[in-house]
This record gives sequence, C-alpha cells and structure tokens, in this order.
Amino acid sequence: MTLTPYEPWQLVSRLQREFDRGFAWLPTVDVAEDGERCIVRADLPGVEQKDIEITADKGVLTLRGVRHFENRGEAKFLRHFTLPENAVADEIRARHVNGVLEVSIPKQPKAEPKRILVEAA
Repeated sequence: MTLTPYEPWQLVSRLQREFDRGFAWLPTVDVAEDGERCIVRADLPGVEQKDIEITADKGVLTLRGVRHFENRGEAKFLRHFTLPENAVADEIRARHVNGVLEVSIPKQPKAEPKRILVEAA
C-alpha cells in the first residue's frame, strides 16, 4: 500500500495558476498630479501598441488590452480611473514607449474669483 500525503492547498494553488494563466493580468499603475495635468503610467511589458485601448467616457478613463505570453497564451487587462472634474477629455494624450504607457490628462485652470471694485457714490 502506498501512502500519499494529503495537501489541501494544492488544488487551490493549481486553480489560481490556471486563472492567472488564462484570464486576467493586472498591470502596475502610478498616478501623479501637478497643477496643469494628471499623469497615469502603466507598466505594460510585452504589450504591443495595437493591443491597447484607451477611452474616456462620462468621467472615467479606461485602459484595456491584451498581453500575449509565449507559452501561456494571452491575458486581458482592464483598469478604470475616475477623471478629475476639471479634466479636459478632448485633449488627453497617450504614449507607449519601452513597455510603459503614459496617459497625460490636462486640467482646466481653476477659475479665480472675480474681484469687484466698489465705486464711490
């Protein structure tokens, strides 16, 4: 009689590997902001420019795409970001260089309060 050790987490680990391999991949993203714009940088190693789709709709920036792995097929990714209220959606620009996607989101300058001059009667 051969004894086989019982490993309850082996099945869970196997299912996690299968899920990671076939369904999803979550790229690392950094978000920065200065007075004039917001910048979203996503690390997308191995992702070609043609496999990236960026949309801005109803105050939400969406990054989606597909990463192709040599031995494991492909994995899709999807990230959503809420745009600031003063974002200029028509002027959003994106660049993909050396596996890094950079999305620049310009902001409208804040309206300064108008000072009203009081005249003497």
